[in-house]
Amino acid sequence: MSPATWWLLIGLCVATTALTRGVGPAATGARELPAPAVRVVVLLSSALLAALVVTSALADGTELRIGADTAGVATAGVLLWRRAHVLVAVLAAAVVTGGLRALGVD
Repeated sequence: MSPATWWLLIGLCVATTALTRGVGPAATGARELPAPAVRVVVLLSSALLAALVVTSALADGTELRIGADTAGVATAGVLLWRRAHVLVAVLAAAVVTGGLRALGVD
C-alpha cells in the first residue's frame, strides 16, 4: 500500500473512533445508564484486555504459534492467579521468555 493509502486508513480509523465515542454520550444525554448496562460496560475492559493478551501470545502474523512468549505469558498468568505481585509476575515472564529464546525456542 502507498503512504497515502495508509494515512487515509489512519484518518478513517480516527474518525470512526471519534464518532463511536461521541455517540454514547450524545444518545444518553445526562441520564444514568441502567445498572445491568453498567455491569456489562465494566466487564468490557477486562474482556478486551484478555483478548489482546491471548492474541499477542498465540498469534504470529496470520498463524497461531506457541513459543517462548506464550510460555512467558502463561508464567505470568499462573503467578497472578496465585496472587503474586504484578512486578514479580512481569519479571518472571521476562526471565522465562528470555531464557527460552536464549535456548533457541522461538
